[in-house]
Amino acid sequence: MSEQINVSMNDVIDDLCKNYRDLKNINSDLYTKYGIKRGLRNSDGTGVLAGITQVSNVHGYVVSEGEREPAEGRLTYRGYNLYDLIKGFTGDKRFGFEEIAYLLISGKLPTKEELDQFYEIIGNLRELPDNFTEDMIMKAPSRNIMNKLASSTLNLYSYDDNPDDNSIENIMSQGISLVSKFPVIITHAYQAKRRYFDNKSMFLHRPVKSKSTAENILMLTRHDGAYEDIEARLLDMCLVIHAEHGGGNNSAFSARVLSSSGTDTYSAIAASVGALKGPKHGGANLKVIQMFDNIRENVKDYTNRKAVYDYLIKILKKEANDGSGLIYGMGHAVYTLSDPRAISLKRSADLLAKKKGYEDEFHLLNLVEELTPKAFAEVKGIEKIMCANVDLYSGLVYRMLNIPQELFTPIFAASRIVGWIAHRLEEVSTSKKIIRPAYKPLTNPNLKYKPMSER
Repeated sequence: MSEQINVSMNDVIDDLCKNYRDLKNINSDLYTKYGIKRGLRNSDGTGVLAGITQVSNVHGYVVSEGEREPAEGRLTYRGYNLYDLIKGFTGDKRFGFEEIAYLLISGKLPTKEELDQFYEIIGNLRELPDNFTEDMIMKAPSRNIMNKLASSTLNLYSYDDNPDDNSIENIMSQGISLVSKFPVIITHAYQAKRRYFDNKSMFLHRPVKSKSTAENILMLTRHDGAYEDIEARLLDMCLVIHAEHGGGNNSAFSARVLSSSGTDTYSAIAASVGALKGPKHGGANLKVIQMFDNIRENVKDYTNRKAVYDYLIKILKKEANDGSGLIYGMGHAVYTLSDPRAISLKRSADLLAKKKGYEDEFHLLNLVEELTPKAFAEVKGIEKIMCANVDLYSGLVYRMLNIPQELFTPIFAASRIVGWIAHRLEEVSTSKKIIRPAYKPLTNPNLKYKPMSER
């Protein structure tokens, strides 16, 4: 019997990390030398073409004589302009998310009969499997709702009689079921988090079949289940504008990468949830609201243009907020002159801001949007065209709706799953090749193995 060794976990980790840090860092110049496109981005910031899609298009600039020229932002779902879609369902005083889900997943706008049937199916599928909340959510609560959403998505595999069938019919069925269940999972996970980590009361409501996704989210989140129509319609707007944003965004691409391997729907969507959680992706609205609170705490009169401008300068100089030098919610990888999602949300949020007494806070965001380009030019010494992105306004909207911060990104997921399913269907049915980019190896191929006694 070998002698027992008492070892400290921390000591082992420290040793492993030291070995890792002793490796030579990869010089950033090597990316240029070998023509490697970091982040799958071209040198001008555009994305590397990795596939073809009919799901949506994100347009923010034009290329003329090899140069990017700014343009007004345009987002289309299956060829339909986002503005036209919003005008359509708001003009009819309808909730829009279910109609947009039908469009993105199937490829066509539904007739009234088709939409009514889709609503009914969504409503019937909202309920989680028997004891799922108790066994999968309550018995293993999570501090972060996104992690619980990912694990719950994987757990639903076990409740599916045919989980590995990758036919279009089965993926469609699985996808619609997940779209239906996500609002219930995130709200129940939030209640478990309140109970076990916040030491607060927990209240679990059952979803209502006849209500829209937006109405169910508000009802399931609040202790009394009550909400105003204006609140539900604004949240519905959030769901619509977050439902899809091209195949190149990190979480949609994650769905495509996993789908290309032939794996199941639950694995692919859980991976997308994990990608969306990141602060560089879906978690960005939390960064905005934290910055927003920081400005309010440190600027005595945040309705004063000069005071706000001076503080933005400090943020850019890494002297304020989180020290990152970033003004969150400003700028976008594709959009230049405008982000149509931000414009749509800003228009819809204005009325609720007045109704709920958030005029000053709303004005502050307008100031940040207006003053940031000038502050950026002063600090960086370069003129840069930039616009507010959707994250600048979505955090305040959720706050006006009394939605807890823990649910900001999960609600994003409850919307974006529609796009993930659409991209999974497209990848499985059209691409037929596993996604496998290459990495340039820099290791010495001639190292000789040393016996243990010689190390």
